[in-house]
Amino acid sequence: MNESVSKKLLNIITILAGNAIYALGVVVFILPNNLITGGTTGLGIAFEHYFHIPLFLFVFCFNAVMFVLGAVVLGKMFALTTLISSFFYPVILGVFEKIPQLSDITQDRMLATICGGLMIGFAIGIVIRAGASTGGMDIPPLVLNKKFGLPVSVMLYVFDFTILILQMLFSDREQIIYGILLVLIYTVVLDKVLLTGHAQTQVKIVSKKHKEINQMIVQKLDRGSTILHGETGYLHTEQPVVMTVISNRELTKLNQEVNRIDPEAFMIISRVNEVKGHGFSSSKIYRNKKSAAPAKQESCS
Repeated sequence: MNESVSKKLLNIITILAGNAIYALGVVVFILPNNLITGGTTGLGIAFEHYFHIPLFLFVFCFNAVMFVLGAVVLGKMFALTTLISSFFYPVILGVFEKIPQLSDITQDRMLATICGGLMIGFAIGIVIRAGASTGGMDIPPLVLNKKFGLPVSVMLYVFDFTILILQMLFSDREQIIYGILLVLIYTVVLDKVLLTGHAQTQVKIVSKKHKEINQMIVQKLDRGSTILHGETGYLHTEQPVVMTVISNRELTKLNQEVNRIDPEAFMIISRVNEVKGHGFSSSKIYRNKKSAAPAKQESCS
């Protein structure tokens, strides 16, 4: 199995797992405690209350309509990325609803709000990271953005708020407060999941002994480096800057080695969310100096 096929298979498994976790969070925490929420699930809860349409049936039909709308307006490629979520989520939701043990885990609304928010935010996050969409209410904002140029994030909030209002009409004050808290929790968790990657540390070092420091990074830490050509702001003298990207665990060792070489070295340390390239997202490639000579810049792997 080549790398491309295995990556696609992993993405499909991730999308299925994300939708399953989403459905599990709804069945275990949202429905038994009568919590209100946004998205397709929240709209389904409102329709179930007003028109007595089973939640999984409404979600299935609504996702099917949104899938067709997305395919027509946004293109076939978008439709392919949302196909799995659009039809798998309502099916697995219906399966989980038929397991009575899942609805007896907790009757504590606060605990259900926190756990439900964590599960939903995490689930949506990993689906998006897999390059797909959860379908349903994700599609109308994208359609409005393409047709009228309306911001996607703003329209998502407008739709979620409208769906919450529909449920507020038949909910008590506590349900409303917990519903707002639930939406806030899964929004924050979603952002965290999307930003979380192979977090690394970027370090820029300004020192007169930049050659020794660069050699130490390459030989002792086994990391790549890049020499940036800088200039001091006061005397306007040339001052090379050594830049490297290391793991968080290697920061202490780097700091100790730099201080040993040049106690007056100036270090700028910043956290980066994700790094791609040799030594991080792919295997390292070692080259001898002669073969690497024509290259103007080395990677920071």
